[in-house]
Amino acid sequence: MDAVEEVKARLSIEDVIGEYVQLKRAGRNYKGLSPFGNEKSPSFMVSPEKQIWHDFSSGKGGNMFSFVMEIEGLDFKGALELLARKAGVDLSQYRTGRGADTSKLKEKLYHANELAAKFYQVQFSKNKTAWEYVFNKRQFTKAIALEFRIGYSPNTGNALLEYLKKQGLTEDDAQKAGLATKRYSEARDMFRGRLMIPLMDAQGQVIGFTARLLEDDIEAPKYINTPQTLLYDKGRHVYGLHLAKESIRQNKYAVVSEGNLDVIASHQAGVKQVVATAGTAMTESHLKALARFTDDIRLAFDEDKAGQAATERVIPMASKLGLSLSIIPIPEGKDPDELIKKDPKLWERVVNEHEYALDWLIDRYKKTTDLNSAEGKRHFSDTILATIHRLNDPVEQDHYLGLLADMLSVSVDALRAKLKLSKNEVTRLKQNKSTKLSNADHTEHIKLQDHLLCLALYRPVLRTFTEPITEEMLIDDNARQLLAFIKSHPDFDGTIADGEEGSVISALQQIAEYVKITRLQYETLYQDLDELELQYEAARIQTRLIEHYVKTKKAVIAHELHGANESRTTQLLGEARALDLLRKN
Repeated sequence: MDAVEEVKARLSIEDVIGEYVQLKRAGRNYKGLSPFGNEKSPSFMVSPEKQIWHDFSSGKGGNMFSFVMEIEGLDFKGALELLARKAGVDLSQYRTGRGADTSKLKEKLYHANELAAKFYQVQFSKNKTAWEYVFNKRQFTKAIALEFRIGYSPNTGNALLEYLKKQGLTEDDAQKAGLATKRYSEARDMFRGRLMIPLMDAQGQVIGFTARLLEDDIEAPKYINTPQTLLYDKGRHVYGLHLAKESIRQNKYAVVSEGNLDVIASHQAGVKQVVATAGTAMTESHLKALARFTDDIRLAFDEDKAGQAATERVIPMASKLGLSLSIIPIPEGKDPDELIKKDPKLWERVVNEHEYALDWLIDRYKKTTDLNSAEGKRHFSDTILATIHRLNDPVEQDHYLGLLADMLSVSVDALRAKLKLSKNEVTRLKQNKSTKLSNADHTEHIKLQDHLLCLALYRPVLRTFTEPITEEMLIDDNARQLLAFIKSHPDFDGTIADGEEGSVISALQQIAEYVKITRLQYETLYQDLDELELQYEAARIQTRLIEHYVKTKKAVIAHELHGANESRTTQLLGEARALDLLRKN
């Protein structure tokens, strides 16, 4: 038995999902409200027999691993590690050599950081200066201090190190965890006399610390972080994500601030979809971590040169990942923490008054540049074109080139020439043109393809409705493989015994889990309908699926027509006419 099977054997899918979703019995299955949207009627189903789940509102589904990946924003490895901890499975026994050693070391470092967090919390409860700073100056409540596990590192040299030794850890363990440093052959605590803010991963495990001075006039860095370790990487860690991810998912956007204390203040004010990076040093890895939960990212950086420069860096990264990036304007040059102290409702309001990042950047430079002079126009165009050049979407590029041309009273062609895009780069940009559907359309398309396929698989009389459907019209490989199976096995009677989806039909072995999901959909939605109702439903779904496909393809054709030569234009118009015929038929 491998690690995955061992975890499955020890955990039931309804128990795993039940930690996130309130489930109620519905016959052989369980039902609950979707954790991926704000619905009033439950459409989220869990099948203990098949060990699968399916969310009818979003079209998502899978096994316990795919659920944890979706809800926690993890890759498969991360989901396996999380579920293994729940199941009490030691993954190191399934690894060999360096992998096993690394796994054991990571567990030891997690343990060391957790002990340190508890130690610092106890020290915080005894230190008057730290208390006054947190509860009087910062005006945090005891509840929020406990939630974020705020602590204090005593200024005694090696108090934490001695404590860790008593718990069975060594100086080497403490150094590898970033909790101790060695100078002149003597190990000492890394953090001394500072307010301690634990840094936690997306599952709430402590991986490091941010340490803040309590007196700003001391000649020392105000903030220091855990150095890079096996657990902590400043370029990847998103502070507060473990507490913000559910709110991000529900609100469908994330706010990124510069400081950890801004995050804590915002959560106390009730705006919990807020996280932080290490200052303004936002990376593509940070964006990818957030993209698992939302494609709407709003920056709440200080409106100084550093914040402006950071925005310029992040815009092309967000464009590359297909994210919507906007700026939250902080009034009077305040940071979120100061604004919240003044009026929590004001912070809540400005979060919703976000401005698209490139529009904000153009407005900022416009205010500080003389656009009536040739020198001003040159500087302004140099600056903005540098950002436009790195946008992945050519339509967005065209929009801002037109906007820039109007502002500077120059031709778009002049700006294109200045942009200095080679023919190859133009081709690359056109090829990279995003043709994916919006989130809502993508979800609808998945529902349509899955529902049509489940009807065709389990009711052979409805297979005629798949005849005009091609693999190109379907979004994912699982659906394409199932469509190919249905068309190549016209005599298959649709009877699949429970637990036999992957063995009875060898052609379906690779998509056994997807077939189980279609079975759950069929049983839930269509099993009790009469033949005439099913005919109407299959016809409706087929029509909508074709309409979705035609809409997407025609958008691509419309884009390609711009700048196409005569021969290519004729070809594209022919393709458009064929799509119109497909929709009519």
